[in-house]
Amino acid sequence: MVRLRLRRIGLKGQPTYRLIAADKESPRDGRFLEILGVYNPRTNPATIHIKEDRVFHWMKNGALPTDSVAQIFKTSGTQARFERFKQGEAIEALVAEAIQAEAKRGAPLRTTAN
Repeated sequence: MVRLRLRRIGLKGQPTYRLIAADKESPRDGRFLEILGVYNPRTNPATIHIKEDRVFHWMKNGALPTDSVAQIFKTSGTQARFERFKQGEAIEALVAEAIQAEAKRGAPLRTTAN
């Protein structure tokens, strides 16, 4: 089973996390399938960059987020957009909305290639 979870990166005492898709059995910093975003809790407000089109792909195919990732999705609005995606809304419109929301929060703009 695939889980969406956090992988710790950064120096000692300065954690930053990558949001990854990984097999449930792999260790926290072990093998993973794909990098889906970055989460930095040390900034105020926390920096969150998510490739929502890839997150929707994994969740559509049965991947489950961990509790901490689910909380990040709720904070960033990804969970609400995924619910709308399940109801049939176009993924392009949802990704564009996510980029606008990220720009409004003051985060640097990103493309889907990041």
